[in-house]
Amino acid sequence: MTNVIRSKYGRLLEDFEVGKTYEHPWEVTVDAGTVALFQASFLDAMPVFASRSFARTYGFDDRPLHPLLCLNLALSFSVHDVSEQAIAHLAYLDVRFPEAGYAGDTVTARSTVLGVKPSSSGDKGVVHVRTVLTNDTDKILCAFERKALVRAGKLDSRPASPWTGARPTPELKSLPHLPPSLRLDHEPAGTPARFARFFEDFEPGQVYLHDTGKTVGESEHMQLTALVRNTHPLHFDELYCKDNSFAKTRVVYGGLVFGWIATLASRDVAGNALWDLGYDQGAHPNGVIGGDTLYAASKVLEVRDHGMHGQVAFRLVGVKNTTSAAAFEEHGDALFSDELSKKENKLKQKVFEITRTLYLRKKP
Repeated sequence: MTNVIRSKYGRLLEDFEVGKTYEHPWEVTVDAGTVALFQASFLDAMPVFASRSFARTYGFDDRPLHPLLCLNLALSFSVHDVSEQAIAHLAYLDVRFPEAGYAGDTVTARSTVLGVKPSSSGDKGVVHVRTVLTNDTDKILCAFERKALVRAGKLDSRPASPWTGARPTPELKSLPHLPPSLRLDHEPAGTPARFARFFEDFEPGQVYLHDTGKTVGESEHMQLTALVRNTHPLHFDELYCKDNSFAKTRVVYGGLVFGWIATLASRDVAGNALWDLGYDQGAHPNGVIGGDTLYAASKVLEVRDHGMHGQVAFRLVGVKNTTSAAAFEEHGDALFSDELSKKENKLKQKVFEITRTLYLRKKP
């Protein structure tokens, strides 16, 4: 049969060129419905993202877009050019949220290739990219680096990109960790607090075993994957997964696992947080499928005074199909050690790990 066209997206290892920037084609207006659906899908206690009146008290125009919504949009937009052919997502590095976005913003993303490293076996390799999400006033809402494991070869049926002259992404160290309204380090008098734990309540070495779990629904995870425009078939195409998934079925998109684990922790550690200063050294040691139940645990790594506020760094981990209390009882402090660096005694229940730094209110 003639005139048959089959297009593929993403790239194989030899398609990546260090220094090349890809302008991802998705351009999406984040309306109030998207904000409400995302907010309602996660048990997040951070008031600045839930309450317009609270956000305005701290100088925001409205309640800002949740940082993890921005991360999921940026990561998902990049799949079209970077990882639709990837075997696995390997790492999150230096995730920042320099500016606040709002419902009504139109967002786009671009990624710059920082490194390409073939494996010794020659059949795959690691691609390192830096991605930024910007709104229609060119404010950077989210920026991060990530690494993906990609099969070797060249993709032979990818349509040519119409984008030319893409701007390189900025160095992450040049970007602030706080949006302008919080850089003033002010604390409005009489601002209510509705959850427990302020900056002064945290000490290095504390372990929080978050008691609420989350069972992932099949249709739920696919709907949210589509909402943020993640096009990797591993997350929604059952026929593809029978041959290409380690689980032989659809795998839950990692950005959603990230979001659920972070927000399962929020009532215990983030109810008086004003912003996520960033995430670093993150990974998904094991996959999640529909029907799995997630739990979270946090260990305080560092506390640092920040004038009228403070910052607290946690090692945040997620486990599946066991409670965080049971996992800690079995593994102790090893629950918080870097899973991907282990050569033995790996924890099959651990599905997420990352270092998270929160900007927190002090006690009134």
